[in-house]
Order: sequence, then structure tokens, then C-alpha cells
Amino acid sequence: MEIFVCVGSSCHLKGSKNVIDRLTSLIKENGLEEKVILKGSFCMGKCGLDGVSIKINDEVYSVVLEDIDMFFNKKILANC
Repeated sequence: MEIFVCVGSSCHLKGSKNVIDRLTSLIKENGLEEKVILKGSFCMGKCGLDGVSIKINDEVYSVVLEDIDMFFNKKILANC
């Protein structure tokens, strides 16, 4: 599974570095290093949304740091 996290200007200001750090930790904690590839991406065109843009399988989500664990469990862990 490839996960793209926007690191463009808007998402950077919304905390994309913190989201990436947390996702990296969750991937390691769950032993998914061989199954999940985390990549940075530039603008996904969803700058008007409140959170950081994350793309999985051609679907773009907007996630705030406070919800990243729930997002990980529902969208990543459940599909690995």
C-alpha cells in the first residue's frame, strides 16, 4: 500500500510534518514496514479543507493530527 501525504505549502502550514511523523510511528508500531510505503507529495488540490491531504488508492482524505490514529486504524490497518 502506498500512502501519499501532501507537503505543499498549505498542508505544511497545517502540520503535515507532524502527520508524517505520527504515521511513521504507527506503521512501525504495527510492523507494517514491508506492507506500507509512506511518500511525500505536492498539492493534491484540496487546500480549502481543514486538514492535511492524504491519498490512498486514488482517494484523497483530509486529516488533522488529532484524528490520525483513528484514520490509520480505519483506512490503513484495516486494509493491510
